[in-house]
Amino acid sequence: MTTHRALLSVYDKAGIVEFAKGLVALGWEVVSSGGTAQSLAQAGVAVIEVAEITGAPEMLGGRVKTLHPVIHGGILADRSKPEHLADLEKRGIAPIDLVVGNLYPFSSDPSIELIDIGGPTMVRAAAKNHAHVGIVVNPEEYPVVLNELQAEGELSAATRRRLARDAFAHTAAYDAAIVGWFDEDADPLPPSLHLALDRVQDLRYGENPHQVGARYRLAGQSGWWDEAITHGGKAMSYLNLFDTEAAWRLVHCLGDGPAAVIIKHANPCGAAVADDITAAYLAAHAGDPVSAFGGIVAANRPVTLAMAQAVSEVFTEVVVAPGFEPEALLLLKEKKNLRILEAPAPQWPDLEVRNIDGGLLVQTADAVTVDRDGWSVATEREPTAAEWEDLVFAWRVAARVSSNTIVLVKDGQAVGIGAGQQNRRDAGRIATDKAAGRAVGGACASDAFFPFRDGLDAAIEAGATAVIQPGGSVRDDEVIAAANEAGMAMVFTGQRHFRH
Repeated sequence: MTTHRALLSVYDKAGIVEFAKGLVALGWEVVSSGGTAQSLAQAGVAVIEVAEITGAPEMLGGRVKTLHPVIHGGILADRSKPEHLADLEKRGIAPIDLVVGNLYPFSSDPSIELIDIGGPTMVRAAAKNHAHVGIVVNPEEYPVVLNELQAEGELSAATRRRLARDAFAHTAAYDAAIVGWFDEDADPLPPSLHLALDRVQDLRYGENPHQVGARYRLAGQSGWWDEAITHGGKAMSYLNLFDTEAAWRLVHCLGDGPAAVIIKHANPCGAAVADDITAAYLAAHAGDPVSAFGGIVAANRPVTLAMAQAVSEVFTEVVVAPGFEPEALLLLKEKKNLRILEAPAPQWPDLEVRNIDGGLLVQTADAVTVDRDGWSVATEREPTAAEWEDLVFAWRVAARVSSNTIVLVKDGQAVGIGAGQQNRRDAGRIATDKAAGRAVGGACASDAFFPFRDGLDAAIEAGATAVIQPGGSVRDDEVIAAANEAGMAMVFTGQRHFRH
């Protein structure tokens, strides 16, 4: 009877002892080295040290253990080729039928010394020779593999191929992490991008019900989605995640005070700051109550019972906040379809990517800065203290609205948002119509410069007394003159925030 041999060398030792015992019970020989061999031996598993079969003790402080012809010959031999089998017999090498290996999570504590050479080599060798060798890199596969070996005596070709695919994905992610580490001190846009992502969440559907959707996560990393606690509601769809991400990021861009936003189709239809979170939500909802129907609500403070009562009166898809008062949570959970997320603050990515034919468009992230010292007042009149507050708030909101955009703000409340228009006049007209007289004495923000003075007319018509924009048009003088004629204060930021 042929004795099967398995080589076990893992960083993540979860379940490895039980798996090894299962192999031994099936009559397999277990070969191992280093910490894995020690763990197995301590658990009473009969284990053969790699050095025993190679005749070469590990060297260079552990850098060289399994890099040996006896190991890789045993893994790579094509059992269908007589010449390969003859080579094994001539050199006294026993075939290795199963390799179990996973790699140190390099991204958690990167260094040159932690770049594994022998581990990836073994994994790739076994995956290459998957026609004859099984390779396991995920501990969750241990029971699956054992069950198949117990039932069939061997792994099927389909199983070996599936496991090989996972193995190459494992080493690819490892290499991507190393490349990313080398790129940390490089230019903002490195010469190549190596992205390894794991599918971690299947969604109800994609952007439309006939599309399939999922959330992927960068291998070895995590985001606020992975730490979020879901307290209720049905499964998330693609757009639920997309819009919730937009809401959660925006609400954390609005300063340190209590803030609430409502997102619809990736754009805010409501945004406000106030003395408490309930007042902030009520003001955000009042900004555009028609559009708020079916929206995503985000708050940067724990949701109070009073806020929950107000939210429960409006059809809402998702509520995301850093916490919930117990009574508020109980009330919101009565809405069976409402997704309730408790989440930590988001982190801003270094790079933004979008698909194009044959590749990706890549850019650095658009960071919104508030630098009043770097801004300039272009008009005869300086903004008042109250106008400054509204200008800053309007600027922050406008940077997260699809261009072209005009945002009208009064007393920390977005009262009119014109989003995603092909010209700035229409954006201003929509914002003015939505404001319906509520912008009088408030502020106007434009994500890009006004190319003509007529773009400012809507803000003047709305009653705004201060405006903030990047500046830089060849007709800035014309626009400044219009602002002066209306008695407006105008601030130039010198920075555009297009968002397509």
